[in-house]
Amino acid sequence: MMKIMKMKTFFAAACSALVVLASGCVSTPDGHTTPGVPFVKDTKVSRYPRPVEQIAAATLTVLNRNGKLLVDNTVNNTFVAKVNERKVWVKITKVDDKLTEVVVKARSRMGGDIDLAAELDKQIALQLTVSP
Repeated sequence: MMKIMKMKTFFAAACSALVVLASGCVSTPDGHTTPGVPFVKDTKVSRYPRPVEQIAAATLTVLNRNGKLLVDNTVNNTFVAKVNERKVWVKITKVDDKLTEVVVKARSRMGGDIDLAAELDKQIALQLTVSP
């Protein structure tokens, strides 16, 4: 009888630990948090030798082409969009006089989507080559 009680206690403790480890909040590039599974790769960071305004225009084009733009914050150059049932955040930051950093984060309800983040980052890079 004691063996069964120990097994039930161990099982309950293991399930509780799994719930705590599997759930949580993740930060978004625009400074907010959203519910999600941490420790999942969901962010692609790139740097381009272009001005912020040019990268912002390319980002708007790519997000509108692939999904629905939800937030266009031109004050701090952050964008939020819905692409393929996934939420996408893009933040553009000036690193120095020659470099600008682009952070693309894509998450579904179940976790991160690094493939979508990488694809959108690649499309932004390609859009920069065709933009005047």
